[in-house]
Amino acid sequence: MKKTALITGIIGQDGAYLAKILLAKGYHVYGLMRRYATPQFNNTDYLGITKDIEFVFGDMTDESSILNLIKSLRPDEVYNLAAQSFVGISWDLPKMTTEVNSLGVMYMLNALKLFSPQTKFYQASTSEMFGNSHKDGLQTEQTPFHPRSPYAISKLYSHWLTINYRESYNMFCASGILFNHESPIRGMEFVTRKISHGVAQIALGLAQEIRLGNLDSKRDWGFAGDYVEAMWLMLQQEKADDYLISTGETHSIRDFLQIAFAHVGIQDWEKYITIDPRFKRPAEVFALHGKSDKAREKLGWVPKVKFEELVKMMVDADVARLKHKMADKKYSSVKTPVVS
Repeated sequence: MKKTALITGIIGQDGAYLAKILLAKGYHVYGLMRRYATPQFNNTDYLGITKDIEFVFGDMTDESSILNLIKSLRPDEVYNLAAQSFVGISWDLPKMTTEVNSLGVMYMLNALKLFSPQTKFYQASTSEMFGNSHKDGLQTEQTPFHPRSPYAISKLYSHWLTINYRESYNMFCASGILFNHESPIRGMEFVTRKISHGVAQIALGLAQEIRLGNLDSKRDWGFAGDYVEAMWLMLQQEKADDYLISTGETHSIRDFLQIAFAHVGIQDWEKYITIDPRFKRPAEVFALHGKSDKAREKLGWVPKVKFEELVKMMVDADVARLKHKMADKKYSSVKTPVVS
């Protein structure tokens, strides 16, 4: 009999990549999504898996819908990836961010406790919970948390709640403290995709600038396709635990820009960048640098895609998308491209 998994946030980056590996492992995958007038399946379409997922409808902010869903499905595994995940907008939407990221997790855990306590639960925690807290420049599972955004605060609540349900009710509840992970299907509001798409536009003569905030921020960037494998591994262990997932390398936004522009043959990239104060955060996290020794030793997990390869992958994907649109004549005016 097939194992069943429920993925919340199924139409996001991580949900799509996780669904792909679970389907390849023979799971029956349920994907939770809100009921939209015109649902968007761009990410699952991109990975070629939309037809293989059974989509179910619900709302993480509606406790009754989560209770009914779990009572009906009683899945073997739940991966909670649903979130208001854009850090920058969380200052403008703190209530919505809290309702989805914090209360939604409470509703899900309580539903599992009542109707399916044997289900293994994964909570998507985040390196943003650390803020600027570190020891010797690195963050580990033991590093104190010091969240510096409404997003990070909401995630820290759900992180501790997951631990509390594990310790209080002997439920299998694991958290993955994932550092930044990107891919060609990253949302356009994230700086990495904003760069890869902007570089592709400039290379094809469709734009003249990219507007950004702090270029000196440093992050530990990995590939989402690698990181979702770690999520699955966490739920295959005998005992639930919390694991930090990172590459162990840190790079600045300047590094990302330099590699992205160089990949399309542009060396003097600075002239295409405009610093826009609107994109600077009220409280900045300056650097994130994870040490994932525990995951490597206990899960056998190692990242496969290197930083430079990730940047090039994202730029190539955006160039291909734009060329396809240009071929369909969706752009009426195109200047001489930098790349062929």
